[in-house]
Amino acid sequence: MKPVLQVPADVNGQGRLKYAWQKSIGNLVAVTGLNKVVSIYDRHGDFKSSFALPGLCTSLDWDKDGDILAASQDRSGVLYLWNAHSLDVSTLDLGIKDSVTLCLWSLNSQLLALGTVKGNLQIYNHRTRRKVQILGKHTKRILCGAWSKENLLALGSEDHTITISNAEGDTLGQVSLRGDPSHLQFSTFTGVGSHEVQQSIVSAIIVHKTIYLYDIDNMSDPIELAFQSRYGDIVTYRWFEAAKMVIGFSNGFFVVISTNKEDIGQEQFQVRNHKDHLSDLTVSHNINQLATCGDNCVKIHELNELKDVYSIINVDESQGKLDHLEWTGDGQILTVSTMDGTLLSYLTKLPVLGAAHATRLAYLTSLLEITIVNNVEEEVPMKFEVQCEPSFLALGPYHFAVGMNNRAWVYPIGDETQEVERSFLGSISGFSLNGEYFACLFEGKVHLMQIDPQSTSNLSSDLQQEDGGDQESRMFPDDGKTDVITCSSLTQEFLIFGTEGGILCYFFIEDWQYVNEFRHVVGIRHLYPDFSGTHLVFVDDKSDSYLYNPVNDALLEVPMFPADVRGVVWENWPLDKHVFVAYDEDKMYTYVFYRDTVEGPSCVFAGNTKLPYGQKPLMLYNGEVSCQTLSGKIAIVRLTTHNHQEDQDLEEEELQASLQKCIVLKRFKDAWSLASAIDTTESWEHLASAALHHMDIELAIRVYRQLKNVAMVSSLQSVKEIENRNLLAGYIAMFTNNYSLAQDLLLASSIPEAALQMCRDLLHWDQALELAKTLASDQLPFISREYAQQLEFTGDYGNALSHFEKGLTNLPKHKEHDQACNDGIVRNALRTGDIRRGIQLAHSSSNKALQKQSAEILEFMKMHNEAGALYEKCELWEMAAGVYVKSKNWNKVGELMKKISSNKIHRQYAKAREAEGNFMEAAKAYETAKDYENSVRVYFELLHNPDEAIRVANESQSVEGARMVAIHFMKIKDYSSAIKFIVVSKCNQEAFEMAKAHNQMELYADIIGTDATAKDFLNIADYFEEAGNDFLAGKFYLKAHRYDKALEHFMDSKSEDDQHIEFAIDTVGLAKSEKLTQQLMEFLMGEHDGNAKDAKYLFRMYMSLAQFREAARTAIIIAREDQAAGNYRNAHDVLFNMYNELVQRRIKIPTEMSQNLMILHSYVIAKVHIKQGNHLLGARLLCRVANNISKFPSHIVPILTSTVVECYRAGLKGSAFTYAVTLMRPEYRPKLDPKYAKKIELIVRKQDKKEVEEELSLCPHCSHSLPTTRLDCPECKNTIPYCVATGQHMILADWCICPMCNFPALHSQFVKLLDATDSTCLMCRNKVDTESLNKLDNPNLQLVHDEE
Repeated sequence: MKPVLQVPADVNGQGRLKYAWQKSIGNLVAVTGLNKVVSIYDRHGDFKSSFALPGLCTSLDWDKDGDILAASQDRSGVLYLWNAHSLDVSTLDLGIKDSVTLCLWSLNSQLLALGTVKGNLQIYNHRTRRKVQILGKHTKRILCGAWSKENLLALGSEDHTITISNAEGDTLGQVSLRGDPSHLQFSTFTGVGSHEVQQSIVSAIIVHKTIYLYDIDNMSDPIELAFQSRYGDIVTYRWFEAAKMVIGFSNGFFVVISTNKEDIGQEQFQVRNHKDHLSDLTVSHNINQLATCGDNCVKIHELNELKDVYSIINVDESQGKLDHLEWTGDGQILTVSTMDGTLLSYLTKLPVLGAAHATRLAYLTSLLEITIVNNVEEEVPMKFEVQCEPSFLALGPYHFAVGMNNRAWVYPIGDETQEVERSFLGSISGFSLNGEYFACLFEGKVHLMQIDPQSTSNLSSDLQQEDGGDQESRMFPDDGKTDVITCSSLTQEFLIFGTEGGILCYFFIEDWQYVNEFRHVVGIRHLYPDFSGTHLVFVDDKSDSYLYNPVNDALLEVPMFPADVRGVVWENWPLDKHVFVAYDEDKMYTYVFYRDTVEGPSCVFAGNTKLPYGQKPLMLYNGEVSCQTLSGKIAIVRLTTHNHQEDQDLEEEELQASLQKCIVLKRFKDAWSLASAIDTTESWEHLASAALHHMDIELAIRVYRQLKNVAMVSSLQSVKEIENRNLLAGYIAMFTNNYSLAQDLLLASSIPEAALQMCRDLLHWDQALELAKTLASDQLPFISREYAQQLEFTGDYGNALSHFEKGLTNLPKHKEHDQACNDGIVRNALRTGDIRRGIQLAHSSSNKALQKQSAEILEFMKMHNEAGALYEKCELWEMAAGVYVKSKNWNKVGELMKKISSNKIHRQYAKAREAEGNFMEAAKAYETAKDYENSVRVYFELLHNPDEAIRVANESQSVEGARMVAIHFMKIKDYSSAIKFIVVSKCNQEAFEMAKAHNQMELYADIIGTDATAKDFLNIADYFEEAGNDFLAGKFYLKAHRYDKALEHFMDSKSEDDQHIEFAIDTVGLAKSEKLTQQLMEFLMGEHDGNAKDAKYLFRMYMSLAQFREAARTAIIIAREDQAAGNYRNAHDVLFNMYNELVQRRIKIPTEMSQNLMILHSYVIAKVHIKQGNHLLGARLLCRVANNISKFPSHIVPILTSTVVECYRAGLKGSAFTYAVTLMRPEYRPKLDPKYAKKIELIVRKQDKKEVEEELSLCPHCSHSLPTTRLDCPECKNTIPYCVATGQHMILADWCICPMCNFPALHSQFVKLLDATDSTCLMCRNKVDTESLNKLDNPNLQLVHDEE
């Protein structure tokens, strides 16, 4: 709060002050103290006048107009009256001896009420100088009083009474009290109930403890309001709003209560506003604020937000304790006095007075101070003292202007040049500035005047001389015109004004002449141009608003414009110059002007934003409105239409709302980012539509590429280089399906023929024909043909024929076009009934397609023979035969039968031949038509040829034919053949009964196959069960899904090669039943019949149940048994098959299984390599086998013998010696083959331990060098895959896999082995094509796969 007045204590004397602000205008304040002098100051703190009193002042009050100040004193009955206009003081002798204690001016008249120390009342009429004295109104000192709006006077006295009197002093009512009254006030509020009336209430504080409320119409029934003792004594109170009262208490509290009858006295708010003491409070209804004082500070609250402190004014303790508060009538100044005699005034509300030019703002920051800022360009704020308290403010690029009434002062900005003062012939209602001129609107006229005539350039002077005119000043309207100007504005180049008659004028200052005049239908009330003046918004007398373009006189109605608009501000951000904001008292309304859209210029409403209370928008920049506040500051309000966010963490709905805002504002770069964040088809399509609407082809292409809309991208690329605006807009309208607009735009473009082409493409033929008459008459035949084709399609054959005839050109260069027209003439001539002409033209034509169409038309018209002839002409034999059949022209049909493959026609022909008695030809025709039932019937019944009938039934598998053959075989008692054909005829139950009756069940079971139902299988199973054939009963119970009975019969049956066990295993595998599995397990273990079954069946059972881990363990056991028995190949195959099964199921291979398979495979390939003469590799593989000789118990001696022999032959004498020593053991020596015994003994005696060094190769895991036959790496501890051809470990450079079993192999060695073994893989024993073997490009993947 800015201090505006301070009267020190020594001016008025140490002690409490009395002061009163001038009513109505609130420009003067009168103050007096112990010095007995009344001083008058203006609101700016300047001393105006003073006068002395003979005694201490007892009361001060201003009349209703603020013209007369009344002051009473305690020495005599003389009243002092000070005139605010003449600054003179006069005295009024009241003619009484007692002193005046109270003087009160009426609220609405020149009556002054005077109360005395003895309780007398005198009413003085200042206008008539009449005095009315009422003696004995009270018996003691009159303490307080108040006037009502109805001119009723309430007085309170030390005699503990309150009286209500009229303007003549007559007592209307009186009430007794319990103590001294104070702070008498009038108020009105609406009563409750069925009779709602305004009631006048008088209120008073009684002995600082309670508040009494009296209805002046019923003073005998007062309402007493008491409060909590912790609040302290009642200091004062104020009424506000309809029926609310705020009460201040000595302990620092203030409380808000309601006085409505239904909740009277109810506390609605309370707060301890001051810690120690509250001395006064006051309310300003004008600015809706409450102020309290105490504890050396003043606190201000908004009445609608009492819980928040709006402002705090701290007062130095040296100035004394705060005493009394008072606001001026307009709420602009708050005054507080202290107990020590200091008077302080603070500016709490300024007139909301501001102006803007571009991004620079000027606004009132004190009653006589103007501040100019430019927050956008970050200029240093400039403050200027002005001559008067202004009522208007204007800003230009180099000057600002203030003024009041008919005077104006123009001040330079940033220049020490003296201000320019101007007076006008009427009150100023509008003022505007540019760089050189100002325009003043007053009394329906505009005065355009140069700000500083001395500053004009020599060039301007020369121009003035040439024009013969004066460019320093001009009055509008011109002489002789009576138009009343209602509004005006000044841009850098134009003076723009509007009149009551609806004329909008542009005056070009440089040329000093009018350049544009627009006539509106009604008067123009307000106008708001943009910075350059090239667009403006004006409001007419109907409160309708329009956006006007003076370049082409285009007028656009502004939608949803506020009815009580207070102003319009245009966007100053360079990229958003097309945006403007209108505002009223509550909201700001954002509008966007689109200069160029497909539909032409338009103005749209973007949204509204709440305007904070009391604020005035001055300038708009990038969506932020700079508003002037009541406290003389600038606040920034962000428009809701511009508060879009690009945070991708927002909800989709918020992103969609932001996208919509960006599109409305044409901020397509931001819109693209938001659409990318949302990334839905709808959001992209929305952006694409907006881009097309604004004719932004490049953006539209980008968006449609994002949408992968190839057709639209291609279409837009084809038109993006078009420069003609109407042509481009027409194409865009066409692409967006707005064909009516597209036609109008294309016709107005540089290529109007495009409208014709569009109508043709849209099949709008009537419009196309009309346009072609004026735009392209040479296209009429072609349009007629296309129109005729559509008419023909829709069935309008008569008009189609007419347009086909109009389409003929008879020009050689249009041969194909004429051919199409002639074809159309043929078709439509037939359809319209001109049959002879149509047939004649069709036969003479060489167009087979036309002949087919004509034939179809004739067929539809049931002219079958004519249609058939045309079908024959175009070689459509089946269609010709079809129509001949319809006409029963069998001779023609017979001629065509060899050329026909249609079953339907053959069937019709067969029926016709059968009806004629030609049965053999009918039977063959039926068979050709695949109507085997009728063919069999004719052979049986009409030709009596059963052999041919049986042949047809066998070949065709016809159900009905088979039934007839079955009946034939039953008649000749050939039941086996009958059963066969009954099954074919789907009569399974009948076949079953026949098989059962003639002991042909096994035949029936073979014939029925897998196509029968579960019931059929069950019947067969029951039959074999009764017959005691357990195996077949089980087999058919299995097919019928009766797994329990099937297993029971399989376990009870006997079969060759144990086939019943295989079926039992299959049964359990399908049943997936633990109970049946347990039964089969017991059966296989021999618990059922005491005969344990081969372990391979147990293995089969686990495989059938998909219990692969158990199957693997069983496979190992089986392989071990085969190894023990010497069946090494069988053991190898068992392990290999199980290995593959586990790999396919992605189950880890047991180490024992893979180890056993490796050893067995090493033994198998060792023998192959020895036969091929590769003794060294064979010896090393046999060493691997010999190291695991315990796994070959049946052939220990032969294997060791072979190992010794091969090692010795290959130069591995150390290994030969080792295994020879083993053979010399007592348990093996007797079994040694005699022909090798001496040689082995010799090897042992010589003890030659020389060994050929084994070749090294790299480990595929870690590249460590190790022997080729070693399968575990000592460096990385990994097991290395082995080659199925050599048993050596794999190397990365020579890696391939067997395509049949997927086992790895060294490519070079595998190819050699396949060539030597008839292309057979020794692991899987499958044939392998060597050409299909390729080295792997990335064997590491296979290596990882093998490890997994």
